Amino acid sequence: MAFDAVNMADWQISEEAEKNMPMPDQWKEKLGLEDDEMLAMGRLSKIDFLKVINRLQDKPDGKYIEVTAITPTPLGEGKSTTSLGLMEGLGARGKSVGGALRQPSGGPTMNVKGTAAGGGNSLLIPMTEFSLGLTGDINDIMNAHNLGMVAMTSRMQHERNYNDEQLARLTGMRRLDIDPTRVEMGWIIDFCAQSLRNIIIGMGGRFDGYTMQSKFGIAVGSELMAILAVATDLADLKERFNNITVAFSKDGKPVTC
Repeated sequence: MAFDAVNMADWQISEEAEKNMPMPDQWKEKLGLEDDEMLAMGRLSKIDFLKVINRLQDKPDGKYIEVTAITPTPLGEGKSTTSLGLMEGLGARGKSVGGALRQPSGGPTMNVKGTAAGGGNSLLIPMTEFSLGLTGDINDIMNAHNLGMVAMTSRMQHERNYNDEQLARLTGMRRLDIDPTRVEMGWIIDFCAQSLRNIIIGMGGRFDGYTMQSKFGIAVGSELMAILAVATDLADLKERFNNITVAFSKDGKPVTC
C-alpha cells in the first residue's frame, strides 16, 4: 500500500504501515526458517544467519546487489532509500528478495542527518525500534569495547601503584608498561559528543584511575564493529578480537587484547 509521502511525515507513514506489519512468527513461516534460527524480540526478531547458511549450503546461491556509498540528496535519499526501493521493486516483479541494511547509529539519528530508515514509501518499519537500538548490537559492541578500556586503565593504575614483586604477588600479573601517550583504543559512545573527543581521565587520585589524555569515538567506529561484520563464526570472532592492538609499551611493543 502506498502512502501520501508529500503530505505525511515519515513517522506518520511508519505508524500507519505498522498496523499491518507481520509479526516474527509470520515472518519465520514466510521465510521458511527453523525454530532455532529466529529469536523473537517483541515486534522484532534476530536471525541466526550462520545456522541458515549452513543449512542451505547445498542450495544454489542467489544474486547479490551491492549498494555502495552514496551522497544523499537534500531530502535524504541515499543508500537505505535506494536499497529499500530496490527490494520493493524486485518484490513487485515476483522475485524472492531480502536485504541487509546498516543499523542506525545514535549520533546521526539524534543529529541533523536523522535515522537511516529510508523515507517516504521506501521506509523501514518499525521505524522507532529500528532507529533506537534495534536488537542491541551497538550496545553490545559498546560494552565490550569499553570493558577493554576499563581493564587496560585498571592495569595501568596497578602497575603505577605496585613494584614488580608486589604486582606478581597481589595480582599474578607481569608488567606490560603501557605508554599512556600510545593508547590506541580510546572509549566509545553512540553519540556525536564533541566535548569528549579529547579529554583527561583518572583525576581521582592513586586509587581512582590513571591520569592521562584520552578520547571518545562513536560506537560504530570501533574496530570490534568492523570485526563483527566480517567474522565467519565465534572462533574467528575471538581470534580477531585477541589480535587487536590496543596500545604500545614504552619500548614500542604492541599490546593486544
